[in-house]
Amino acid sequence: MERYLPFIFCYFLSIGFLAGQETVVFGNIRDLNSGLSIDFVTVHIELTSQATDTDQNGFYRLLVPENQTFTLLYTRIGYETVSVDVEPMAPGSKRNINIRLSPTTSDLDITIRSSRIEDVGMVREEVTEMFTLPSTTGNLESVLPSIALGVSSGTGGELSSQYNVRGGNYDENLIYVNDFEIFRPQLIRSGQQEGLTFPNMDLIRDLSFSSGGFEARYGDRMSSVLDVRYKRPEEMKRSVSGSFLGASAHMEGSKRVGPNAYNKLRYLAGARYKTNRYLLGTLDTQGEYVPDFIDLQGYVTYDITREIQIGAIGNYNISRYRFMPRERETAFGQVTFALRLAAIFEGAEVDDFINGMGGLSLTYIPEKQTNPLFIKILASSYRGRESEQFDIIGRYRLSQIETELGSENTGQEIAVLGTGTQHQFARNYLYNEIFNVRLKGGLELNMDDGSSHFLQWGAKYQQETFDDSVHEWERIDSAGYSLPFNENAVLVNRFITSENLLINNRYSLYFQNTYTSTIPDKREIRINGGVRVKYSSLNDEMIVSPRFQFLYKPLNWADGFSFKLAGGIYYQPPFYREMRRLDGSVNPELKSQRSIHMVGGLTYDFTWSGISDKPFKIISEVFYKKLDNLTLFDIDNVKIRYTGENDATGYAMGLDFRINGEFVPGAESWINLSLLRTRESIVGIQHKQRELGEPDPKDVKDVARPTDRFFNLSMFFQDYLPKNENFRVNLNLSFGSGLPFGLPENNIIFRNNFRFRPYHRIDIGFGYRLKSKEKSEGVGSGVLGFANNAWISLEVFNLMDVSNEVSNTWIKTVTNVQYAIPNFLTSRRINLRFRVDL
Repeated sequence: MERYLPFIFCYFLSIGFLAGQETVVFGNIRDLNSGLSIDFVTVHIELTSQATDTDQNGFYRLLVPENQTFTLLYTRIGYETVSVDVEPMAPGSKRNINIRLSPTTSDLDITIRSSRIEDVGMVREEVTEMFTLPSTTGNLESVLPSIALGVSSGTGGELSSQYNVRGGNYDENLIYVNDFEIFRPQLIRSGQQEGLTFPNMDLIRDLSFSSGGFEARYGDRMSSVLDVRYKRPEEMKRSVSGSFLGASAHMEGSKRVGPNAYNKLRYLAGARYKTNRYLLGTLDTQGEYVPDFIDLQGYVTYDITREIQIGAIGNYNISRYRFMPRERETAFGQVTFALRLAAIFEGAEVDDFINGMGGLSLTYIPEKQTNPLFIKILASSYRGRESEQFDIIGRYRLSQIETELGSENTGQEIAVLGTGTQHQFARNYLYNEIFNVRLKGGLELNMDDGSSHFLQWGAKYQQETFDDSVHEWERIDSAGYSLPFNENAVLVNRFITSENLLINNRYSLYFQNTYTSTIPDKREIRINGGVRVKYSSLNDEMIVSPRFQFLYKPLNWADGFSFKLAGGIYYQPPFYREMRRLDGSVNPELKSQRSIHMVGGLTYDFTWSGISDKPFKIISEVFYKKLDNLTLFDIDNVKIRYTGENDATGYAMGLDFRINGEFVPGAESWINLSLLRTRESIVGIQHKQRELGEPDPKDVKDVARPTDRFFNLSMFFQDYLPKNENFRVNLNLSFGSGLPFGLPENNIIFRNNFRFRPYHRIDIGFGYRLKSKEKSEGVGSGVLGFANNAWISLEVFNLMDVSNEVSNTWIKTVTNVQYAIPNFLTSRRINLRFRVDL
């Protein structure tokens, strides 16, 4: 501070010469429709702690900096936020700025009045920058590893949109769109089958993501919550995009339907088509791939009055996958010992996943001078019809090949280790229907000392129906012998058959209070405490989930730090897939898994001199999760196979770090780094582990969970040519240590003793902006004169052509020796993509 003392002295001296005059902005704030004054509107200078509130007559007065440009933000619950850029003001001058705020009653993002503190670990992003991110799936979830804390891509790699968070599997994540909970198909077993997920990036306004320690108002899962908000359009906009991997189009707009300005009908509609046939052509198994995925959805809201709004959301999703394999050849191993698997196939696979969702909402926000209130009622229904049918015979030959350099037989077969037949058959069908109705509300109580309490509550009823038919078997023949070998009978390796009909009713309640207190120029604190109660009729279980958060922001520090401490008891009520045992039977008595969270974190907002004038943000969290009552699972590609029992305990701990900002002015970038250790132990089992070079295995207390990825780095970086911002480069980098796996059907005592190779991949996109409405750049009124914005990009997937492993094909010899044949993900591919905004 000493070096600033002369400046501070001169500053106050100049104030004295101005005879006590102050530089001030003042004005009056009124409702756009009624013209009435609005009290408790927060007026603050962006990126500072300088703020004030309007009085009961809507008047405000705020001291502002002199001789510099700044932005004023006007915020109030129930109204749209307004920002005003103010030109430099001379010392001692005054400026009158009157504002009219537009009421809003849709898609409520409830915040505490005049609060500047945020949930430290809750990542909030707009989707503008994400449109240019190179992606093989086109789904929103694929970008989460690049922007969110503790997120890594699942075992399906670039073919899947599934993701793991802090040691949890994909089933442990919550997804909401405009407060509607989103469900997904259950039978998908490979990334090739996976189609388009629910969130449509063309319709999204912004998203919030928490990796753990989230509030009681969110549901019951052990890992994370993704909260997506769709747009609230004010004008007509359209877009069209396409590539070798599919196409999409959307339309949005609003129309006044009624005598008043607030009687507006707002609508969003989107259509997407995806086919990954182009990518699947790079896999080792050659054949005819026919994947077709279609998603149609719409969202409509209507403001009946200033206080009441209705909304409707609908989605229809079709995923069809046809596959007729012909042949496969895979070489693998080391320099001194290499193997090759050659196979010829006959048969086919036909999968259909058809699901739809519809929902209605009613939002009520009464006009109140003090203590704003909101109430929202939602009802939705999800229906899914899934079928998985395959009958494929593969005749294989496993051989050792010559690896000696200089030999005339290099690459040639020198020994046959096994020949045989693998016959896989399935006729699996699942019909599921999920209906729920939900009430949520909130009331803000403003205290005389300037603090506030924000009370939120909710109740939900949900009914789930599952009608499942499983008929699946695998026959393995090695050198003319069916395995497992039996002299008196021909046995199959695996046989599952079951018919299940389940109906489950769930009832849940929650209540939470958020207390916020601010001492200007000193500190701001937010304390959130809440509890959820849930009852399930199928297993007659009631769970109680208390949760808390403590957030602290010093306002008198030169740097923008915020601190967080959060925790709670988080449950994972069993869904149908968790209840189904490996033999196909269902355990209706299965109890909820439990995770006790402890999370500590900080954020740091700063300006990086010489890099960019825009602020950077660092978010870091350290966490520990104690896991018990776990249901053991294994992952094969993206299919999660549960034991259907509460048979394990475990823990997860680690550190997550993220930095984002404009490393290049005008181009946002993100870097995420995660360190994780997650372990488990089966109740009543003494686990053992083999050490390299040791003759005998040793006893261990716990073993790696299937999601134990110790190190994960994700980066999304943007740049452009210095003299031509129309030409941009987008780089997406992923690196993660290998996931563990074990021997199939014998993965208990020596559990998960092996690991896949590390996953690393670089995708890069070279984009050119053909037209920009904001900057009046690009092609003129000719070819693209009708467009507001237009982009074309050339994308290179898997730039380094790395052979990443996704799963194993297990081959047995007649002596019952097993060989793990790696199944590789996609190799290098070039994609051409365009987008036009109208």
